[in-house]
Amino acid sequence: MKITIEGIKEYWFSLSDKIRFLFIGGVNAGISYIIYSVSVLILGEHAYQVSLALAWIISSITSFTTQRLFVFNIPGNLVKQYLKCCTTWIFSYLINAFLLEIFVQKLHINVYLAQIIATLIAAGFTYILFKKFAFRRKKNESAL
Repeated sequence: MKITIEGIKEYWFSLSDKIRFLFIGGVNAGISYIIYSVSVLILGEHAYQVSLALAWIISSITSFTTQRLFVFNIPGNLVKQYLKCCTTWIFSYLINAFLLEIFVQKLHINVYLAQIIATLIAAGFTYILFKKFAFRRKKNESAL
């Protein structure tokens, strides 16, 4: 059996977009978490919100590119889609920042663990906003 790029692509896009989002989103979340953790180590635990903002800003381009290509596979205007993603990220960021603040200040959870929990919760909102807004497919568009 010969494995081809087209065969891999066909198999990948035969998977549910939820599965693709979980996998690609997991990779993106990992990159963002590494940036967050290194920033907390450098700036100190008191700067966890600054570290969160840095991680979201830096990882946004990677996330946009991978979500567009490997999850939603949608053609269209890159600038318009990127601006829609930025809107999505603002909402997702606000959810994450709010949860992070509650977890750290009110529940006294370690900043590293608090960010993991907040990211997992925010991911659900991000998926819905990406699918229904940023990467919404027109009725006549197909995935391949």
